Amino acid sequence: LTREAITPCPSTGASDPGSIAFFKNSVGDRVLFSIDQSDIDQSGKDILLAQVDWLQANSDYKIIIEGHADERGTREYNLALGARRANSAREFLISRGIESSRIQTVSFGKERPVELCSNENCYSENRRAVSVVSNLNF
Repeated sequence: LTREAITPCPSTGASDPGSIAFFKNSVGDRVLFSIDQSDIDQSGKDILLAQVDWLQANSDYKIIIEGHADERGTREYNLALGARRANSAREFLISRGIESSRIQTVSFGKERPVELCSNENCYSENRRAVSVVSNLNF
């Protein structure tokens, strides 16, 4: 193999502003929520505004916003709460000019925790809406 054949393409790395890796690592792909809340705080708004800028600059991408909850509460309650969180993020993006056809939502409730332990540090990481970027058609 030649060196060119094994050198990764620079446009696919986290340093490329148009890459999914850049979106996740530099723009921010998640908004965290308070207990039993779907309102977006200022920190969340800042992340979503950065997502708006990225999505406007990269119009060939779409996103799926995943809504999540911590382990407390029933499965049904947490699915509904996750849906409210995902929809809050979706509505924020739409209100800032992102076309609704580019955004889907899904709720996982408490089924996909990122942290597994029963204390507030874990709970706070699991109360989230995560924007998953795709360049595939829905």
